[in-house]
Order: sequence, then structure tokens, then C-alpha cells
Amino acid sequence: MMKLWTSGLLVGGALMASSMSSHASDAQGAMGWSHPNVTVEEAAPAPHVKSTAKEAAAAHPMVSRHHESVKESKENPHRDMSSFHHSIHWGYTGIGAPQYWGDLKEDYVLCKEGRQQSPIDISAATIASLPNMQVDYQATPLDILNNGHAIQVNYAAGSSITVAGKNYKLLQFHFHSPSEHTIGGKSHDMVAHLVHKADDGQLAVIGIMIDGGGSENAFIGKLWSAFPSASGDHNTPEGVEINVTDLLPKDLNHFNYSGSLTTPPCSEGVNWFVLSAPVQVSDAQLQQFRSSIFHDARPVQPVNGRVVRLGN
Repeated sequence: MMKLWTSGLLVGGALMASSMSSHASDAQGAMGWSHPNVTVEEAAPAPHVKSTAKEAAAAHPMVSRHHESVKESKENPHRDMSSFHHSIHWGYTGIGAPQYWGDLKEDYVLCKEGRQQSPIDISAATIASLPNMQVDYQATPLDILNNGHAIQVNYAAGSSITVAGKNYKLLQFHFHSPSEHTIGGKSHDMVAHLVHKADDGQLAVIGIMIDGGGSENAFIGKLWSAFPSASGDHNTPEGVEINVTDLLPKDLNHFNYSGSLTTPPCSEGVNWFVLSAPVQVSDAQLQQFRSSIFHDARPVQPVNGRVVRLGN
């Protein structure tokens, strides 16, 4: 077990560092939750996460784009590069890779200058009395596409979550491999991000960790039966319905913090709920995804003193 230090202990509204102690162990026991790579501390309830940026109101994550290669000319290394940067589409490799996103467009500046970026490594968490997350997902016709960056499933209106009296409507969910958030420095094979939006424009994302090595997952099997292998493919098989409730683990314990979109424009003020319990798929299902989308994960970003809270 790795020795970790927590930066999540709230004392008088300030953040203080503390090593794992018997107090933390008591807190873990009270919650009935533990993780070998995460240090937890008990704390008074923190205020509900609020949006800190208006950009999230207009942002719709994972917009469908076709990735194209752009070769940089070396004929004049002193020329104005602004138009060149604007011609590059963001991606995960080469000159459109995550470390360059903030330079590609002015609208992407938060990708390099933001202080509340996602994903993060969750190695410390504060146990807090979090509001219950009420899930109300309905069946929806299967509408699945390959947008060149991820496999995305669009969701019909009528499904939502409610947290602290605030309702967030489910828009879509999509997959990354490997997982973008890490827990105790370790990633999972995949992750599903369920993207929701409140009436005031704030986004809330539920992250469901996914690992291979299991038996065939019936929900994933239904999605993959209409798998859009090539960028731009968009399938809506007649008469096929899904309900994303079938992907949720039984244990809805989660890590909650304020972060950002993990794709450009990296808008902040996103209310993140990263579920601590993973679900499993078969190795064949994992390989089917990776055969089309091999790697679509942004590296973890600095925590910058943010508090990650653990609740259920």
C-alpha cells in the first residue's frame, strides 16, 4: 500500500495537510467504505459546488469533428503562427495533443491557464455529508456515433439526476480509454462519462470506471451491436432501446469536486461525481472499443488545493 498524504482536511475553512491516522480509519468505518490507494479524512459538510464560469452554459462536450493531419512548414520559422494553430483540430496525439490545446484557439485558453481543470488524480478525499444523488433515467432509443474522439450515445429528453434540489438533465454519455481520472495514481481500462446540464447551464458529469477481465456486459453488448467503427459513423438501429441505469454499479459512493470539461474548451464549473466502484466488461468488448478509439484520455491536471469529498 502506498503511503499517501491528504490535502482534503477542512479546518476552519482552510486546507491543512495530514497523514492517514486512526481518526481517518474511524471515518472510513463509519462510512463503510475504503480504498487501498485513497486517504480519507472526516470533515464538516462543505457547501455545494457552484459554477464558477459561464462558459459551461454554452459548451456542449465532445462535439463531433473529423480529425485531420496538418503538417507544419519549416520554410519560415519566424512567421506568424496564429492562423496555423487555428487550423489544427484538437486530439490526443501529435500537434493537436492535450499539451497544445490551450494554444490552438483563444476559446481553449482555459486548457492551459485554468486552475480547476479535469481530470485529476484522486489520492486524498474528505469524508463529508453530501446530498443524496437521486437518479431518474428512462429508456431511450439507441443513438450512437463515432465523433472522431470518442464513442458517444445521445440521450432523449426526460432523464436526469437531482443533487441538493438541483436537477440536471442527461444529454449524452461517451467513453474514454483508459479512464481519465485516476484513483491513487492508478487508471481503469475505460470510463463512461454521463453528461448532464441544469437549467442555469451548469454541467454535471458522472464518471463510471470500467475494467476488462469480466464476463460479457449485457448493456455494453447492446451498444456494441451497433458499434460505429469509423469516424463519422452514426447508427440509430430501429426498435432498439437502452437505459443507462443498467450500466450503473450497485454502489453509488462517489468522489465529488469542482472541475472542468476534459476536452476543449475545458470550461470550468463542472460538478464532478466519480463513482468509486467500477463495473466490468469482457476483454473482447474492451478490445472492440480500442480497435476504433485506441487512446482518448487527457492526462491528469493539478489539483491546486481543491477539496475532493467522498459521499454516497
